[in-house]
Amino acid sequence: MKTLYLMRHAKSSWSFDELTDQERPLNDRGRTDAPAMGQALAKRQIALDLLVSSPAVRAMTTAVLVARELGYPHDKIRVEPCLYEADLDTQLAVIRDLPDAAEAVMLTGHNPTMTDTANYLLPNNSLTHEMPTAAVVCVRFQVEHWAEAGPANAEFYFYDYPKNT
Repeated sequence: MKTLYLMRHAKSSWSFDELTDQERPLNDRGRTDAPAMGQALAKRQIALDLLVSSPAVRAMTTAVLVARELGYPHDKIRVEPCLYEADLDTQLAVIRDLPDAAEAVMLTGHNPTMTDTANYLLPNNSLTHEMPTAAVVCVRFQVEHWAEAGPANAEFYFYDYPKNT
C-alpha cells in the first residue's frame, strides 16, 4: 500500500511588493498553522518516507515546519521545481514517478492543483470547496508501484485543516 499526503502550503504574506511570487514568505498565521498541522499529523503517528515540495518559499517553509514536527530531516526534503505552477497532469506525473521504496509521501504545493488532485483521485469524496491553506488530504492506494496510483485504487483516509485541529 502507498499513502499520499497532499498538503497546501500555509498562509503566505502579500506584504512585500518587491518579492516575486515564488519568494513570498509565510505570514504570522502561516508560521503558526504549519507547525500546528505537523503536530496534528504527529498525533496520527505519521512517519514519512519522503517529503516533496514546490520550490516556492511559502511551500518550502511549510514543508520544513511540518517536517520538524514529524521528525523528518529537513535536509531530506526533495524540491520538485515542476510543482510550482503545476497543473493536474503535471502533479499526477510527479506522483506516478515517486520512488516505489517510499511508502508514505507528502507533497507540499499550491492550489488550485492540490484541490484538483484530491478531487480527481477521490471522486466519491470530492471536496465541495478548495482546500484552505495548510490543509492535508490523505489518500491511500492499494498498489505496489506509484505508477499504478489513480482513482480506481484510491481510498480516502482523512482530510484535516488548521481550523479543525
